[in-house]
Amino acid sequence: MSAVDALLAQARRQLGHRVDPLEAAALQEAGGLLVDIRYAELRERDGTIPGALIVERNELEWRLDPTGAHRAPEATHHDLPIVVICNEGYASSLAAVSLRQLGLHRATDLAGGFQAWRGAGLGVGLGG
Repeated sequence: MSAVDALLAQARRQLGHRVDPLEAAALQEAGGLLVDIRYAELRERDGTIPGALIVERNELEWRLDPTGAHRAPEATHHDLPIVVICNEGYASSLAAVSLRQLGLHRATDLAGGFQAWRGAGLGVGLGG
């Protein structure tokens, strides 16, 4: 097993249950935050999830830290349910663990990423 595969496996053990597309949609409906960390070319090519906060991976911790000066307005408290979404559900696992290290204890990720969301037939908006 490669070092990155071991790191990913460890992250997923820490996360426990990762949500599927229908669970992610229900969390969003209940006031949770979906955070799309895909880079611009993927969003332009495949579209976006309506209502998801777009934060590229290199800014994630700064934008989601409720105590930070550079936080997004949506990052209101540490108890906020957050679902991190990447393209296929790999980078999002590592990112969700990083958010948990900031105290966002309800952070998780979308198993299968944006491609699973789209494959489930859920809403997709124009790229952006």
